[in-house]
Amino acid sequence: MSDYGGGEAPGATTTIVLMGVSGSGKSSVMRKLARGLEWPSAEGDEFHSPDNVEKMRNGVPLTLDDDRLPWLEVLAAWIGERERDGENAVVTCSALKREYRDRLRRGHPSVWFVHLVAGRSVLAERVDRRRGHYMPASLLTSQLDTLEPWLPANPA
Repeated sequence: MSDYGGGEAPGATTTIVLMGVSGSGKSSVMRKLARGLEWPSAEGDEFHSPDNVEKMRNGVPLTLDDDRLPWLEVLAAWIGERERDGENAVVTCSALKREYRDRLRRGHPSVWFVHLVAGRSVLAERVDRRRGHYMPASLLTSQLDTLEPWLPANPA
């Protein structure tokens, strides 16, 4: 599979997955893209289970597999529904590891990733000033430690 897309023939639809750690701007970019393109959109954070939300609210990092993989499967199902309906879409998802990105695009030729990046101090400032979000700034380090940066399969 290519890191650029689903690795299959281009589909009839396009799904843009805005990826990156907390505070990288995924939600802000999603709102602008979805509005400008008039595409359905979804905030990946809203797909977390109540248990995951409670863990994060309490400053407990999600486990790599037990917590994140079921969440990714639900997001992948949402993407599949858009594809079946012939809709383009924009969705946010941290997609911190290549394995997670592979799960999102497996069987979904519409998926393309955009990795949003900002410096640690900018990320911390953005997360600190957010209101009404369960993700505390204390978890930023665990996300940065988990992140496998976006690298093309065949860099030039």
